[in-house]
Amino acid sequence: MLSGTGARIGEVLGCQWRDLSVHTKSPKWSIQRTAYKRDNGEWLINKPNSRKARRLIDLPQSLVLVLSRLREQREADAEYFGWTLDENDFIFIRPDSTLPDPHHVSRVFKEIAIKAGLNPIRLHDLRHTHATLLLLAGIHPKIVSERLGHASIQITLDTYSHVAPGLQQAAAKRFDDIVHGFYENETKEILR
Repeated sequence: MLSGTGARIGEVLGCQWRDLSVHTKSPKWSIQRTAYKRDNGEWLINKPNSRKARRLIDLPQSLVLVLSRLREQREADAEYFGWTLDENDFIFIRPDSTLPDPHHVSRVFKEIAIKAGLNPIRLHDLRHTHATLLLLAGIHPKIVSERLGHASIQITLDTYSHVAPGLQQAAAKRFDDIVHGFYENETKEILR
């Protein structure tokens, strides 16, 4: 969910089945809470810190497929072990139904990345990758900011300014394409 939505690890861990609407024409995730593990091992489940962090994110179909399969697996597990899957259950849990330690998840992710021959990256870097890919694809920074739950678009622009040179080049090329098309059409009209 991190790479497909740009969400924070605490938001993903705080996600419950009831927060998802995946069986609709426009699947969404309503981010309602964060899960944070204190140093003493106690979990804090809170509302996100700001109004912008409480948000509704459109889900890519690739993620909907993964979540649907995970739901099917959880339902099969529930039937096998004789317990009931509840809409208030957290989505990402350990076999004993507790939330996974975010530091452990991050460490395992880094190990998997190394084994796959990738540069070791932090789990949080998936959030940055999501934002960078969207910006490079020409998605408006305001939309990227909303997906990330930033308090303002300025935070997004400041954080991802390294993407700006590529966006500047794309804007210059797009301008040429527009102007060239305009003059080409004008020339055709004159020649008629």
